[in-house]
Amino acid sequence: MDSKLIVIAIGGNSLIEDPKHVTVTAQYEAARKTAEHIAKLVKDGHRVVIAHGNGPQVGFILLRAEHSKDILHSVPLDSCVADTQGAIGYQLQMALDNEFTKAGIKNKVATIVTQVEVADNDPSFQNPTKPIGSFMEEADAKDRMATKGWKCIEDSGRGWRRVVASPKPLAIVELDTIKTLGDNGLTVIAAGGGGIPVVRDANGMLSGREAVIDKDLAAALMAKQLGADLFVISTAVEKVCLNFGKPNQKTLDTITTKEAKEYMAEGHFAPGSMLPKVQAVVDFVESTGNMGLITDPSNIYGALHGDKGTKIIK
Repeated sequence: MDSKLIVIAIGGNSLIEDPKHVTVTAQYEAARKTAEHIAKLVKDGHRVVIAHGNGPQVGFILLRAEHSKDILHSVPLDSCVADTQGAIGYQLQMALDNEFTKAGIKNKVATIVTQVEVADNDPSFQNPTKPIGSFMEEADAKDRMATKGWKCIEDSGRGWRRVVASPKPLAIVELDTIKTLGDNGLTVIAAGGGGIPVVRDANGMLSGREAVIDKDLAAALMAKQLGADLFVISTAVEKVCLNFGKPNQKTLDTITTKEAKEYMAEGHFAPGSMLPKVQAVVDFVESTGNMGLITDPSNIYGALHGDKGTKIIK
């Protein structure tokens, strides 16, 4: 197979194999397993750029902040995203470096702390809907709304949660750096957690925003702007399914963007799960004409060389 530029988006939940064991060591082991499969692509001569989610990890940071609020300052959400980019990037860097060493691959890995531009007039800032952090009692939620200006909602009878804006990603600030490293053969980790949300003012100055950018949408934007040959979203299942979890469940092998849109309109994909992944891949495929792929980490290599995963084509 000819050498390709492949952008792979890894879910933050994929680094947590057991919700009862979420230690740093356990997350590294999950990162190592993913790195093992990515190393096969690099050994075949492909250039790889990796994006990753950070939902659970940001939640851990916010929970620590809640427990220490009487003795330490609070951490704004954009800084939380930056923290996770460094920590998860470190784990993936080490895991990939070790896998490259075992496979005899002479390749280096770099993590880029990545800012992603959004617009201050994005509708989501007026109507935050993205739940983050831990559950709260109603009294605690109302106290934070009054004292910190948070927006909190009752979440499906499970308690109250803070909700924040999830604006559309517009531009990858460090794109040229990512491209330069990739063009020189490095494996790059970038746009972690959807990127740090920033706004650029009329004078070109950047400032952070309390928001969470969808990781898959940001990864799709990065894949488009880098001119990737293939965009992969790594998730918990090997293939996308219709009627997921029902007796008439059906796996999808290769579908067109037209078919994908029809399935989305019919409500086959859950809004908080598969829907944004299919939307992101469809956006990439329609913009570039290149193929998109959704599968789990262990089948990424098999999808390129066989019938694994769900391929989306124009």
